[in-house]
Amino acid sequence: MEIKIQTIHFEATEKLQDYVQKRVSKLGRFSSDIHTAEVTLKVVKPETAMNKEAALRLKVPGSDLFATKIADTFEEAVDQCADTLTRQLEKYKDKKNR
Repeated sequence: MEIKIQTIHFEATEKLQDYVQKRVSKLGRFSSDIHTAEVTLKVVKPETAMNKEAALRLKVPGSDLFATKIADTFEEAVDQCADTLTRQLEKYKDKKNR
């Protein structure tokens, strides 16, 4: 699975990029059909609490799975997106196996 990380309005640290890579790569356990994972990290203006947005798109045969979340930290937002996509991958797998 190829993982692409895009940042908007800031530069991601190496630590954040490593965290995102590690967390998103775990989604590969749920389906071997994932071709590409596109992660977009964005700082929502104005600078307030809950201003970190993560969007995660998984490209699988026949469709794209997508989740977007806003949280206090990028790590928290990525975790929430990954949890949502885990459920979507389970539904995708069930649908594919019918």
